[in-house]
Amino acid sequence: MRERYQHLFEGDGGGSQPMLHELGIEIQDFGAMRLLPIALSNEVRAESCQALNRILADSQILYSLYKKHHWLMRGLTFYQLHLLLDKHAEEQLELIDMIAERVQTLGGVAVGDPRHVAEITTVPRPPNGAEEVFAMLSRLLEAHEIVIAKVRDAIEATDRSGDAGTNDILVSDVLRRNELQVWFIAEHLVDQP
Repeated sequence: MRERYQHLFEGDGGGSQPMLHELGIEIQDFGAMRLLPIALSNEVRAESCQALNRILADSQILYSLYKKHHWLMRGLTFYQLHLLLDKHAEEQLELIDMIAERVQTLGGVAVGDPRHVAEITTVPRPPNGAEEVFAMLSRLLEAHEIVIAKVRDAIEATDRSGDAGTNDILVSDVLRRNELQVWFIAEHLVDQP
């Protein structure tokens, strides 16, 4: 393959040539902690990072489910649900960034590669094709409940360990946003308007 594209690798570009196709070494293993002076022990920070990475993986899958269902939405409420699911996806993306940045703040490595996320998540995989609208909405609620259960466990753990920063993010942002999204989705599954 390289021979076919050899022309892309030729020339020196002068002094401003980007260093293309450079592979670096891994400088921090996943699960390893950097020492940061934030007045929390290594054990506390590692425990918080583990919990956050589990929540982060599930939240990334939840985000992907929202986007998939946003694209595949059908029926009489198509427009309303199409917009709602996209709004929820964007809110999940904000939470994902917040959680990942907290992992980094604690000195950990945030799970980011989709293949690694798939290894960690406990959210069930959806079928590759399109499902009925009620099934898609139910699937979103199930994923939310998985995230919320992990968030509640992490809230208790961070309260005990004294990791107030992580606890605050989990309570004020992650838990409240997920609960609100559950309410909005669940209201579309009632028989009576």
